[in-house]
Amino acid sequence: MVLLKSPDGGWGWVIVLVSFFTQFFCYGSPLAVGVLYLEWLDTFGEGKGKTAWIGSLASGVGLLASPVCSACVSSFGARPVTIFSGFMVAGGLMMSSFAPNIYFLFFSYGIIVGLGCGLLYTATVTITCQYFDKRRGLALGLISTGSSVGLFIYAALQRELIELYGLDGCLLIIGALSLNILACGSLMRPLDLSDSPLPEKSCLEKVPDQYLIYYEKENVEENTSILEKGYNEEKCVNNMSSHDCKQDNILNKNGLISIHAKETDTYKQKVVEQTYFCKQFAKKKWQLYLNYWEETLFLFKNKVFSSLFIAILLFDIGGFPPLLLMEDVARSSNISEEEYVMPLISILGIMTAIGKLVLGVLADFKWINTLYLYVITLIMTGVALVAIPFAKSYIMLAILSGILGFLTGNWSIFPYVTTKTVGIEKLAHAYGILMFFAGLGNSLGPPIVGWFYDWTQTYDIAFCFSGLCVLLGGLLLLVAALPCWDNCNNQSAKPPPNTYSYTVASSV
Repeated sequence: MVLLKSPDGGWGWVIVLVSFFTQFFCYGSPLAVGVLYLEWLDTFGEGKGKTAWIGSLASGVGLLASPVCSACVSSFGARPVTIFSGFMVAGGLMMSSFAPNIYFLFFSYGIIVGLGCGLLYTATVTITCQYFDKRRGLALGLISTGSSVGLFIYAALQRELIELYGLDGCLLIIGALSLNILACGSLMRPLDLSDSPLPEKSCLEKVPDQYLIYYEKENVEENTSILEKGYNEEKCVNNMSSHDCKQDNILNKNGLISIHAKETDTYKQKVVEQTYFCKQFAKKKWQLYLNYWEETLFLFKNKVFSSLFIAILLFDIGGFPPLLLMEDVARSSNISEEEYVMPLISILGIMTAIGKLVLGVLADFKWINTLYLYVITLIMTGVALVAIPFAKSYIMLAILSGILGFLTGNWSIFPYVTTKTVGIEKLAHAYGILMFFAGLGNSLGPPIVGWFYDWTQTYDIAFCFSGLCVLLGGLLLLVAALPCWDNCNNQSAKPPPNTYSYTVASSV
């Protein structure tokens, strides 16, 4: 059976709604982990660099495991993966409430919750893309705001729950709320299937017909009889005395020798054919792996893509820590809680949602170069990060949090930038590579900034380092994207080594 055409509406809007709430419930706590970070510092008394690993793992593991997440959704479907991952997220959060030390949190909150979020993100994006074609950009934009709204609400919610029930009670309640993902997953109805039967050789359709021995040429009963015969002969050897077996062989020798020889030849022929089939199948698989690595090397020969990979790595190393550490920055600046109008993380969350929508709309204008727009957001982010050490009041930190949140919304235009860089044909391959390095940056950024604080007892050098990382990535991408390089390439263009030029002889 095959999938029908995307309906671009109908039940698809229910899919958008439940995908929005799925991302809301799964990403709310991991993105607002800065509130929990302060409590973990006080509870376990570990260094800020080590404690920061909890939140960085929760955000980075899902991206690092994106190939595995994609394979799971492709194999089992969005609905089963969503329900299973809902148990993972809820279970990880509830287990974290019983954590005896910080190392337990690395596993329960960092790995289990992080991997569950990665699976849920892949499932929601996949099923939304199946239901929408013409309105796919709008649908993806709507579901992506679920995580930002979750960050905005969970920052204040977790703070209130900690005051009322303590850290352990907060994690239990947040885990219970995450069980709503199961209800969302149950509504992710797979797209209607047509009644056309699957091809008989669906799993091996690319293998030549002459190698499909067990699917076409042989019959199951014959194979079963051969296996039973081999088993009976082995049983005879084990259970009967050697004298009885010899006598039985003598009596039946004349009757069985011709049949045995014929079946032996048939069995040998099958073994030979099966071995050849396996060799051909393995050869094709190996060729696919070789092609994958050749395409990967070809992508990195593109200087803009290579710069983009460095830029996204540096951006996540420098740009993600404020999401985790901004509350601690305010506490380190001796800002009293009476000055708080709204948690800084909540400001980051709501401005990120606005940034995703505004930057996404700007990217649709034909007169705007999306690559340059992305570069501008990187450079502005770097400048804002460098300015954090100079902000000593709640108002200044709130303004910088809003600016950083808005600029972090550049995630909504990142697929556009990747498409512009490598083309739509290589988008999936390139995007998977870039997301892996984004996860690596998410995992390393907060611990690095925390270690800087442990070393200097101030966030000044830490955020200067973060800002310089993002600035370096933005400037490198800007230089690589300058149009002068295209002019140089056009002037020095030569035919590829495996192409040949032909001239048509003029008729005389």
